[in-house]
Amino acid sequence: MPEAIYPSLRDKHVVVTGGGSGIGAALVESFARQGARTSFLDIATEPSRRLERALAHLPAPPRFVHCDLTDVGSLQESLSRIVKDGGPVQVLINNAANDDRHRLDDVTPAYWDERIAVNLRHLFFCAQAVAPAMRRAGSGVIVNLGSISWHLGLHDLTLYQTAKAGIEGMTRALARELGGDGVRVTCVVPGAVRTPRQTELWHTPDEEARILAAQCLKARVEPDDIASMVLFLASDDARMCTAQSYFVDAGWR
Repeated sequence: MPEAIYPSLRDKHVVVTGGGSGIGAALVESFARQGARTSFLDIATEPSRRLERALAHLPAPPRFVHCDLTDVGSLQESLSRIVKDGGPVQVLINNAANDDRHRLDDVTPAYWDERIAVNLRHLFFCAQAVAPAMRRAGSGVIVNLGSISWHLGLHDLTLYQTAKAGIEGMTRALARELGGDGVRVTCVVPGAVRTPRQTELWHTPDEEARILAAQCLKARVEPDDIASMVLFLASDDARMCTAQSYFVDAGWR
């Protein structure tokens, strides 16, 4: 699919969380093709190294940094190392998440804490880590990845949906906190995206037929569709976009 070119993204220092696969990998590749200096954090080493090798030919090849985002100390150390090597982060894409299914009766306090750490907590601490430099620069972009799931109220995803609803609230709060210093914070809300993980675990032929029947547009949302929206919001073309959520769901909601 042809991709718009955003000159304002060239040489920008971009960090993508959960960039080793799925939507994250599409984000990493798209920013790298724009000429952005892109680093991505992920806990999965093998797919991340494969992506790094696959994009090594680009003029601005992305850099993989192994990180467990649920460990706030490790997260902060990884971001500090990225800044030391490449300068202040100018664009943060908070993408990492995990939508494992769970039944209401099976949730324990420990599982609650772990799911919130995986799907919500690290977004805040990543933003906290990059915000001071963005404020000093008088500019910066944070894009958070939400989910259509909580807008639909899907089964067996209570904690995931709770976290994703929180992301939209956090987006508005951070936009207010940081807007006076020229920092924009937005949220992209994907619909049913056709990633390898979703296809393998959840999107059976019957489920795909149900999704298409519910969408206004009768085609599957692809990772590149999400990346296209994120690129726009990260660019100077979106200079007056902040505090809002932008759906890429083929009209499912």
